Amino acid sequence: MAGEAQCLSYAGCNFLRQRLVLATLSGRPLKIRKIRAKEEDPGLRDFEASFIRLIDKVTNGSRIEINQTGTTLYYQPGLLYGGSLEHDCSPSRSIGYYLESLLCLAPFMKHPLKIILRGVTNDQVDPSVDVLKATALPLLKKFGIDGEGLEIKINRRGMPPKGGGEILFACPVRKVLQPVQFTDPGKIKRIRGTAYSVRVSPQMANRMVESARSILNKFLPDIYIYTDHMKGVNSGKSPGFGLCLTAETINGTVLSAELASNPQGQGAAVLPEELGQNCAKLLLEEVYRGGCVDSTNQSLVLLLMTLGQRDVSKVLLGPLSPYTIEFLRHLRSFFQIMFKIETKTPEEEHMGGEKVLMTCVGIGFSNLSKTIR
Repeated sequence: MAGEAQCLSYAGCNFLRQRLVLATLSGRPLKIRKIRAKEEDPGLRDFEASFIRLIDKVTNGSRIEINQTGTTLYYQPGLLYGGSLEHDCSPSRSIGYYLESLLCLAPFMKHPLKIILRGVTNDQVDPSVDVLKATALPLLKKFGIDGEGLEIKINRRGMPPKGGGEILFACPVRKVLQPVQFTDPGKIKRIRGTAYSVRVSPQMANRMVESARSILNKFLPDIYIYTDHMKGVNSGKSPGFGLCLTAETINGTVLSAELASNPQGQGAAVLPEELGQNCAKLLLEEVYRGGCVDSTNQSLVLLLMTLGQRDVSKVLLGPLSPYTIEFLRHLRSFFQIMFKIETKTPEEEHMGGEKVLMTCVGIGFSNLSKTIR
């Protein structure tokens, strides 16, 4: 099969994760050329090399060839194997960078995946582990990926630049996914959040909570923000603090927003009050954008819809992010699938920004490597 599938060719370092994940799921070989070819320091960065090693760990029989300068990558995917693994992530990107892709791959392994990832748990670039735990896990459950085997657990927190955090991600395997009809986000009933602080005064977390509540309490009484102050070994190697907020609706939609302080020794110091207020405003903006899935998980939900049974799936999203738009193009290249996209104006929906209704018929992807017991 792999011999017959023609090799897809791309140029440049953008969307490397998308391409590797989709190549692995579709079983199509992939060649990426001219990776930062014109820069002074050409080739793959350390976090991308670490990501490729992770893909190699969770698969069995993958063939990965990288030229000497690191500007050309050839990848022939093997079978998704899973099992119990450990991986040290590069501290230049947070664990969320790796976890986002594992969420796409984990349900289709041969053995249930149980992996310990070490590195930075919260930074200003990638979705933090807290946000993925609050938003991506409920999303997987909608597609029938649930059970006690599904969890994300934060053992230690690690802030940039040195990291030192550790998380456990476990996910059961499924043979097929259920189609979803997820078009009514519903009204917001409660707001939950986590204010975390490591290697700074525990008071920081309380100050963030108070300032965030000063804005959110005008809209909703049911607000509970946990404070999470880790000490000793569990607090990683660098000081920092941050806030992660999620708004839940009556229909089970979870929208999220988060902010973290500047890494030690970089940029100006951030006041926890400012951070708390800005995070609350970001959450309100995410609510305004709306949809049934927040902007972090748009590509995950579209992938799971694509891989569903040969049945119609529908989901209402807020405005598509540039990352998601590119993801739709990649889905067409790897799986020959097109989505029907209908825009819904705010007048029709009576709320927020413009929405997009995404409809597709799943390709009937079946997890052939799942062991039958």
